[in-house]
Order: sequence, then structure tokens, then C-alpha cells
Amino acid sequence: MENLKTYMKTVGQQARAAARQMATADTNAKNKALEAMAQALLDNAATLKTANKQDLEHARANGLDAASLDRLTLSDKVISGMAEGLRQIAALPDLIGEISDMKYRPSGIQVGKMRVPLGVIGIIYESRPNVTADAAGLCIKSGNAAILRGGSESIHSNQAIAACVHAGLKAAGLPQDAVQVINTTDRAAVGELITMKDYVDVIVPRGGKSLIERVSADARVPVIKHLHGVCHVYIDDEADLEKAITIADNAKTHRYGVCNAMESLLVAQGVADKVLPRLCKIYLDKGVELRGDEASRKLVKEMKAATEEDWSTEYLAAILSVRVVPDMDAAIDHIARYGSQHTDAIVTENYTRAMRFLREVDSSSVMVNASTRFADGFEYGLGAEIGISTDKIHARGPVGLEGLTSQKYIVLGNGQVRK
Repeated sequence: MENLKTYMKTVGQQARAAARQMATADTNAKNKALEAMAQALLDNAATLKTANKQDLEHARANGLDAASLDRLTLSDKVISGMAEGLRQIAALPDLIGEISDMKYRPSGIQVGKMRVPLGVIGIIYESRPNVTADAAGLCIKSGNAAILRGGSESIHSNQAIAACVHAGLKAAGLPQDAVQVINTTDRAAVGELITMKDYVDVIVPRGGKSLIERVSADARVPVIKHLHGVCHVYIDDEADLEKAITIADNAKTHRYGVCNAMESLLVAQGVADKVLPRLCKIYLDKGVELRGDEASRKLVKEMKAATEEDWSTEYLAAILSVRVVPDMDAAIDHIARYGSQHTDAIVTENYTRAMRFLREVDSSSVMVNASTRFADGFEYGLGAEIGISTDKIHARGPVGLEGLTSQKYIVLGNGQVRK
């Protein structure tokens, strides 16, 4: 354990030193590093797949399920996707050093803000080794240093990707310690990382609920996170029903195991008999299990009875809870009680109600007449994201480059003194 503490302290010290250099790196150097990283991934695809094969063999021997094995696999398509992702990040505007809101004060000074990196970002994630490249790319472009701790099941894959990242940093003349991948599978490394407040400025956990709960409970460093995604679509009694059916279908069935999939459908009493039978037939034909309240079950006989627990459950599966509500006020009350402040949508043609829903629903993304599946950094024009935040301080919603930065006040004077 003492050796681990020493190792993690060294990693932290190296990251802090690298962060100072990254904060002053120019855009051309950062973009050159990203391009070189992308090319290194493509050039070393065979090496990456050999390392990945070790992880897959070990994972199969330990009984990892098929879905987890799929997330762990580095195919040619995944590798080319990582390279393309890095090139997309390189193409994004560089926010660092951007000055905004400059205003003259009565004293004659000018006061404004400058965009700056956060510093050292610790990222803890599970299964998907492609996160190593994505996270490294976002941190480099935003002028930060990164300490990455991937899942133990992907240790060889992550180290192979890290070698490509370091090759890219070296080619651009940037410090290789700007991205460090923890080289031990010891879980105590996570405990060290989330308490290294002298060296780490923010922690981003990406993974299951148990991981995020542990990090949130034990961290002594600020955390950017969302715990779970209990997302709602409310179909108002002034909705375009064709639009509503299309949106509610997509929000649930486009992909099941993602945090922005709808988990609860709320339907206004005035249109429930017109929309629920049609919509639920689509769900049932696609193999979705429906769990509803009494009013919903009267309209759809195949629906099972929902429990109190269902209303606050993130299924991440082909299961949907359904409730008929009297009106929009009841829908907003339901979302406030059971939601997770992730993403919630209303389908309505009533402008006043739409604006009320936007104002009153306290979630990181609130939508009108659109699928919850749009709650994504790429879809929002951020280019890429490091995760979703349901916190209210600093970053909220999809966290892209801007979410990995902060602002500091700057003052321009010409000899002024305070009197």
C-alpha cells in the first residue's frame, strides 16, 4: 500500500507539472498532438488488437457477459472511430485564452474574463477502452493534464492506447505526463486519486451507479457527474399526436442502454385514449415491457402494474413505466419527485405551456418537441463530450471542451489606483 501511495503521489506531481505547460501550449501544438495521436492509433492497430486480445481472454475466463465483452472489444471500426474522434477534437475552436465581457468601469479600468483550463483532471471509467483516447483528446485540447484510471478488465488495451497518446504528445513537443494512464489494477488507486486534492482539480467518474456513488461519497476533490438518467417525455393534451408518437418511440427504442433514453412516459388524460394504444403497440412489437398505472392499464391490457419503485428506476433496458396524468402541472410534479435532473421533454403545440415547462423543470437538459436522445455533446455541437453532469455548479448537461475550462477575471488598467 505504501508503494501505491508513493506511485500515485508521483503521478500527481507529474500531472501538476505538466498542467502548467499545457496551460500555455499554443493551438497548433495541441492540434498537432491530436493529429499525431490519431495517426499512431491507425498505424498501431495490430498492436492495439493484440493487447485487447489479452484483455478479452481474461474477461471471458472471468465470465464477463456478452454486452460487456462487446464494449471491451477494439475492432478496426472502433480504432478508426477513436482516430476520427481525435481529428474532430482537433478541428474544434480552441477556447483557452478567449477574452469576453470586457467593460470599462468608472475608475477607468477594464474588467473582463479569460477562459482558462481547470488544471489536472482525474477520469475514472469502466470497460470501454476507447474512452482513453476520447478523454485524452478533450483534456489536451482544453489545455489540461489528465490522470486516467480505466477498468481492470481493459488494462492492456488502455496501456497500448496510452503509448499512442504519448507518441502524439512527443511529436508535438508537449509533455508526455500531460496524459497518464494508471498502470495498476489495484482498486486502492481510485481511493488515492479521488483524495489527492493537492494534485487533482476535478474528478470525472464514468461508469455504473455503484462507481459514481463511491466516488461521490469518498472524493475530497470536486466531482463532475450524473448518478443516473431517469428521463421523461410528457405528451400534453395539446400535442401533435403524430409528432408525439414519433418522439416517444425514438426516445425509448433508439437505444436502450444509454443515460438519455426515456424511462418514464407521462401522458395527459385528455389524449391518453388516442395516443397510448397506438404508441404501446409500437413498443410491444419491439419487445418493450410496459409497466403502468391503473389508468394506463385500462387502455393497454398487456401492460403490467407499475410499482412505486418503477417511477424512479433507470432501466437501461427494454422496459418502460407509463403514467396518465391530469395535466402539465401533475407531469411537472411527477418529474420533480421521481426524476434525476438529467433530461426531460414535453410534446405540445401550446407555446405558453412549452415555455413554462422549460422554466419549471429543473433538469440539465429540458426539451420541447424533441427526443431525449439528443442530450449528447455531439448533437449539441460540442464536438465531443466527457460525460453528462446533473450538478448545478460549473458544468451542467453534456460536458465538452468548455466544461473542462473555467474563467478568471482580468483587469486592464493604465496606472489607476483605488481611492
